[in-house]
Amino acid sequence: MEDWELDFEWLRVRHVVKDALGRPELPDLNAILFLIGIQELGRWQKAFTKEEKQDLMHIAVCKLLSYQGYYRFVGRDQDGWPHWEQDRQIPATGVKAQERLLKEMSILYFREWEKEGNTNQQKEEEE
Repeated sequence: MEDWELDFEWLRVRHVVKDALGRPELPDLNAILFLIGIQELGRWQKAFTKEEKQDLMHIAVCKLLSYQGYYRFVGRDQDGWPHWEQDRQIPATGVKAQERLLKEMSILYFREWEKEGNTNQQKEEEE
């Protein structure tokens, strides 16, 4: 993905999330990772502990890196939390490259999310 395309698509994702949550400000990467983690957990609660917030962000990173084959979903524990295993080593690159990869994979995640939403909307319209 070229730099301009990444910038454009990343801004679009940030606006989608901002609008969906009714927030006045655009979310940053950490906020989006947190939200992806909640989505993958499949439940919302009023408050998460600091450790749970870290776990949610880890879930998001694993989910996003699974698109590149770095992680594989292995199941859920007795509390319903998803677990992942690392299948291959992530190349040791700089922070900027890692951030770029997470943004690119977040864009893919939200494209799939929107596609699923459009599919569900189409089904409702057909019924």
